[in-house]
Amino acid sequence: MWNGCYGRNCGKRCTLPTDVTPYHLHAQVSSSLKGSNIALFINCSISLSTGCLLILIIAFHYKDIRLFIIDHNQVDWRIAMTSHRVLVITLELLVCVIHPVGTYWEVGFHANSSSSAPLCVSNHHREALMDVELLLSVLMFLRLYLVHRAILLHSKVLLSASYRSIGSLNNINFTFRFVLKILMNKYPARTLLVFILFFWLTASWMLTLCERQTEATTGQMETAMWLIAITFLTVGYGDVAPNTSCGKAVCLFTGVMGVACTAMLVAVVTKMLALNKGEKHVHFFMLDIQISKRIRHAAANVLRECWLLHRTNLTKGNRGEHRRHQRCLLEAIRVFRHLRLKQKKLRDYVSEMVDLPKMQMIMCDLSANWNNSYRELEQRILSMEQKLDELSRCFQQTSELLSQVLRHRNPEIR
Repeated sequence: MWNGCYGRNCGKRCTLPTDVTPYHLHAQVSSSLKGSNIALFINCSISLSTGCLLILIIAFHYKDIRLFIIDHNQVDWRIAMTSHRVLVITLELLVCVIHPVGTYWEVGFHANSSSSAPLCVSNHHREALMDVELLLSVLMFLRLYLVHRAILLHSKVLLSASYRSIGSLNNINFTFRFVLKILMNKYPARTLLVFILFFWLTASWMLTLCERQTEATTGQMETAMWLIAITFLTVGYGDVAPNTSCGKAVCLFTGVMGVACTAMLVAVVTKMLALNKGEKHVHFFMLDIQISKRIRHAAANVLRECWLLHRTNLTKGNRGEHRRHQRCLLEAIRVFRHLRLKQKKLRDYVSEMVDLPKMQMIMCDLSANWNNSYRELEQRILSMEQKLDELSRCFQQTSELLSQVLRHRNPEIR
């Protein structure tokens, strides 16, 4: 029986445990082959889907080149193949072709070795195979760049002819950034919630892949989801922690994204709680009315205290009552001045709220009135020119008639 050893323990003798029987060896080899067959089936499915994805990407770029040819009056397709386009297509194909292929190597290794060899061979080959498969599995997440393309191509903004016509007139490029801004302005809470859930599930699965080689609980999906959640919310209870460098990098990126999403959430909540223009006008109008009422009451208090102080001076009462009315008068004057200052600040703030659409409408009306006035002035000038032409013709005819009459009466005059 082969009892050699390769890998890290090269030169050493591999001995089987004394309690391992041929039946146990056969069971272990059978279970290993069964698991390899399942993994082979999954990897074949991944490879098939990867091939379909590559075909769809090539078809997408073929359609894009056809549209470029149509937009530029049937030019040669080689003109569309710029260096930038070739680089983008090559990078997309390289990114999308990445998928785990370690199972093929493992199955080939089991098929080419003897039945007892996998039990004695060093773990170096298996560890290297798992590292390569982990790296390829993590790199598969680079395919997420296709999400923004799918959102852009299926958005109502790009499918609407009115949007595209108005955008072309204003030199607006319909990119993913423009569509994302529209979604954040139209559906801020829904868009942010979908992004957070998608990022949570994706980061949890990446952490599970990174921690699967270790025996820690972070290699399980539910524990990874809990760790990503507390890291995303910047809580960090400390009950679980990543063990691998890949897991630590995922948690670090999750913390950064959590801070960014928290800032966006604060902005969204602030926007939802803010008053619109109509509500602001109503609120400030009611505040102005209330302050005006309080100013009238304060003015009445000032007049009352002045009258009471004047009556005290006329009756020449005690000095204590006179000082009390003086203090009340000064307090009433202070309150009156404070309310006047408050009303002034409120009106200054309201005056600063320039209604840009209203100002635009006013300017449009003024320009329309100016255009109408200009057209009327042109018509009047034309009518005056016509009348002047008629007057000149009349003067000419009159001069001719006068000359004929004079010649008829005085034939000697030529």
